[in-house]
Amino acid sequence: MARRHVVAVDIGGTETKAALVSGTSEAVAAEKHARRATPAELEPLLGVIAELVDELRSASEYEIDAVGVVAPGIVDEANGVGVYTTNLPWSQFPFSTVLTERLGVPVAFGHDVRAAGLAECRMGAARGLRNAVILPIGTGIAGALLLDGKIFSGDGYAGEIGHVNVGHGVPCACGQIGCVETVASSAAIARRYTARTGNPVNGAADVARRVKDGEQDAVAVWHEAVDALARGILVLATLLGPEAVVLGGGLALAGDLLVEPLRERLDGLIAFQRRPELRLAALGDEAGFLGAALLAIDMLEAS
Repeated sequence: MARRHVVAVDIGGTETKAALVSGTSEAVAAEKHARRATPAELEPLLGVIAELVDELRSASEYEIDAVGVVAPGIVDEANGVGVYTTNLPWSQFPFSTVLTERLGVPVAFGHDVRAAGLAECRMGAARGLRNAVILPIGTGIAGALLLDGKIFSGDGYAGEIGHVNVGHGVPCACGQIGCVETVASSAAIARRYTARTGNPVNGAADVARRVKDGEQDAVAVWHEAVDALARGILVLATLLGPEAVVLGGGLALAGDLLVEPLRERLDGLIAFQRRPELRLAALGDEAGFLGAALLAIDMLEAS
């Protein structure tokens, strides 16, 4: 199996991360990293992607074979199109075609969460499972659905568990109310703590530290997040019966502070459903761009 050298780019709500990655379709490793703030407009974002690719390409001793780019929202992987996103500036945009022309190498475009799920399935915490949900919790919440050994995309629409109504009544940027991610995402936890206390925090990690210290407001916000997340996982267990739910993203760095109350709340909600094992993701915040690299290598192997 040929060893490939690719640049992988993971577009996030606040930051765009990139890495020089080498490996095969079974396993890859990042060698050099770069990152930039994610611009609020499309053309500057394309410029940032090109800048990151050029920086890493020039740092490589090998010719770059391809680029893999992943993004949040609704993504049509088959056609390389960013269909829709709540928080970023595009709609029906042909990323693969535009970036291939701009960068001069083949570009695979995919969904950030499904890419992270692919990486966890091939080389991380979901390896060896046939049915699982990989659930990164960051600016938003979506799940990569591993069904019968394959990542299921539903033509780009599957896995948006962050937009299931779990009954808390808070409006979401998507236009619905009660969505899981409006109280359980990392961004929501920080935002809700600040709104509750008037004290700005530097992300959910700050709230987690306050939870450890027993601060009442932090504990209340954390418990609301855990409840919403458990209710979302109950929906997944009811519909899909996964063997495990792999928790990733920034919030999973809280470890047992997240997993223990989540397990307890889930136990209280489960009736007849298969009780999914809760696992922590193995690849950390590298999962997105490692998955982007695997998408690029898969594209090369298929051509």
